[in-house]
Amino acid sequence: MATHDKGSASSSAFSDDSFYSSSGGGVHHFDDGTTRAGSDVLSPYDSTTKSFDTTAYTPLDKSTEDSRDADPFDDERRKFGWTAGPDIGLLGLRAVLGGIFVLHGLQKVFGLFGGPGINGFAQSLEKMGYRESVVLAWVTGITELAGGALLVLGLFTPLAAAGLLAVMANVIALQYKGGFFGPNGVELELALAGMAFAALFAGPGRAALDYNRSWFRHPLAAGFIALLIGAGGAAVTYFVFR
Repeated sequence: MATHDKGSASSSAFSDDSFYSSSGGGVHHFDDGTTRAGSDVLSPYDSTTKSFDTTAYTPLDKSTEDSRDADPFDDERRKFGWTAGPDIGLLGLRAVLGGIFVLHGLQKVFGLFGGPGINGFAQSLEKMGYRESVVLAWVTGITELAGGALLVLGLFTPLAAAGLLAVMANVIALQYKGGFFGPNGVELELALAGMAFAALFAGPGRAALDYNRSWFRHPLAAGFIALLIGAGGAAVTYFVFR
C-alpha cells in the first residue's frame, strides 16, 4: 500500500508537510517491511529522536503536485467599494423635502408666498379643535422652517426629519377621512412623511454637515431615538392640545 503526498513546498496544517517540504511531495511506503533501527515494530516515527524514519520515502517529481494557482473557489469579481450614488440620492431627497418645508414655514411664520402668517394659521388650528393655537402655530411654523433648513444642510438630520415627520403625522390624522387622493386626501402628506421617514433612518449621506458625527456613524440607533422623540411630540400635540 502507498499513499501520495501532493502538498506544496510550503508548510501547511498537515503534520507531514513541513517535514517533507524540501522534497516537494512523494510516496510513503509504510508496509514494505522497513523497521526502525533497534526495533521489531513497524513505526515511521521515532519517539526517542522525535523524527520520522525516511528510509522508505521516495520523492516524486514536482509535476505531480496539484496546482495551487487554479483555485475554483477564487472570486475574481471586483470587490464591493464605496460609490457616490447613495450620497447624491440622499442629497436630492434632503434638498427637495427640506425645501418644501422651508417654503411652508415661511408661509406660516412670515406670511410669504400667499401664506396665512401666524395669526391666520392660529385661527385655522382653532377651527380644527386645537387649544393654545397661537403657541402651536409658532411651534409648527418654526419646526417646518428650521427643520427644512437643517435637512437641506444635512445638520442634525435625525432630529430635523423626526420633527417634520411629527408635523405630517398630525396632518394625516386630521385629513385621513378625506380619502387618499387630493385635493382633500392625504396623498401629498403621505409622500412627505415617507420621505422624512427615509431621511430619518438612511441619514444625510456624505454630502452633509453631519458627516462623520456620532449620529452619522450610528444611523439606526440615532433614527430610533429621534423617532421616539418625534412620536412623543406628535402624540402630545394631538391628544393634549386638541
